[in-house]
Amino acid sequence: MKIIKNYINGKHLESQSSNFSEIFNPSTGEVIGKVNLSNKNDLDIALDSCNKAMLDWQNTSPLKRSRIMFEFKNILNSNIEELAKIVSLEHGKTIEDAKGSITRGLEVVEFACGIPHLLKGEFSQNVGTEIDSWSVRQPLGICAGITPFNFPAMVPMWMFPISIAAGNTFILKPSEKNPSCAIMLAELLTKSGLPDGVFNVVNGDHNIVQNIIEDDAISSVSFVGSTPVAKLIYENSAKNNKRVQALGGAKNHLVVMPDANVDQAVDGIIGAAYGSAGERCMAVSVAVAVGDIADNLVKKIKTSAENLIVAPYMDSNSDMGPLISSEHLNKVKKYVDLGVEEGADLVLDGRSLQIQGYENGYFIGPCLFDNVNKSMRIYKEEIFGPVLSVVRAKTYDEALHLVNEHEFGNGTSIYTSDGEVSRHFSTNCKIGMVGVNVPIPVPMAFHSFGGWKNSLFGDHAMHGMEGVNFYSRLKTITSRWPKSINKGPEFIMPTN
Repeated sequence: MKIIKNYINGKHLESQSSNFSEIFNPSTGEVIGKVNLSNKNDLDIALDSCNKAMLDWQNTSPLKRSRIMFEFKNILNSNIEELAKIVSLEHGKTIEDAKGSITRGLEVVEFACGIPHLLKGEFSQNVGTEIDSWSVRQPLGICAGITPFNFPAMVPMWMFPISIAAGNTFILKPSEKNPSCAIMLAELLTKSGLPDGVFNVVNGDHNIVQNIIEDDAISSVSFVGSTPVAKLIYENSAKNNKRVQALGGAKNHLVVMPDANVDQAVDGIIGAAYGSAGERCMAVSVAVAVGDIADNLVKKIKTSAENLIVAPYMDSNSDMGPLISSEHLNKVKKYVDLGVEEGADLVLDGRSLQIQGYENGYFIGPCLFDNVNKSMRIYKEEIFGPVLSVVRAKTYDEALHLVNEHEFGNGTSIYTSDGEVSRHFSTNCKIGMVGVNVPIPVPMAFHSFGGWKNSLFGDHAMHGMEGVNFYSRLKTITSRWPKSINKGPEFIMPTN
């Protein structure tokens, strides 16, 4: 049985804690490893490593830092297959889905390769008489990332490439449910020539998260997870004078207008609702059927969902794998039970799914509810599983109101053939990421990822220029080289 240790100062390092958490294969329910749950002493060792590496790394030219990112990109490209297998083994998602998520992380590495350009400041000559002024962006210091189980490669790579390229050192606390991917990423960074101590992995649970929040040596915290935890991390990190970006939960709506291409809308809904077993913060969990399109839409979604292949990641035909844990499986099943109790129509029930030879795996089939209304908990709360709710709206205005009234504002989409409607929706929906005839509107790395309302706490979204600005701070310098004649002190605010 493998034991996952910390990765500090370029080496695998045993924790000083004797506490462990088991790692499961979600497809079989078997224990396949253990991870050491770190304590404050382990964090202190990582912080010491970061501190020792920090000055030299900050003084390394952005061009040299970018060349290490280029090498990391190349090595990452060569190891996508192995990384995907690690992700699929511990998470359960299909190999192709895992490879796709790694690629989306790799795109941020590619973006970070341009850090010499991205850190360029501004210069103004003669802002006053013989006075010049310019701005530069400088590193924060030690940054920390706390990442979720659903994207063990992609989400960390939304954080650390930009952070370390900008001259910071970085501590990653991955999910204890699937920590192996983070360790391999650290190993690949070392192979890429990253100096020891610039990037460290500290495994652990909520206790080490609390240590990260409270430690004065850490300048910033980046987090992705549920809204209650995101809000807690935001509030407590801010109290400890840290810069924070905390991404929370979602309840993404996909609006289908009467003039939409129904088959295209169904294809988009199926992939976005049931891909990765619904364990995505950008998953579509609510389809809003507008006008008389609802009956046909529900019928086609049901038919398509019934044909999905739910199987372990080893099956190349698998469309959807298991959930991450038995606890999460029970939670999702209880939400389906709740939807029935609340009076929604359960059109498709995946709770009883059994796969021969994998009876102990954490599998659930696609679930589909019709006639859901906004007072139901299955509509209000994030389920994070393959459960789709269809809400019927009489008009476009009613659909837009549903989107804007919900407490989450992560992502939304509209399917329509009307350019005027799509433009109005894009402009007036109170959501951070919007798709038009695109089911999962995740921005590319050179744009930024982040929701509104209770889906994001903090002033900065992730990656893109938002990421560069988050992981650096602005300094403005005003300079004059005076003549030898001393004019004496000036007591008036300079204006020219």
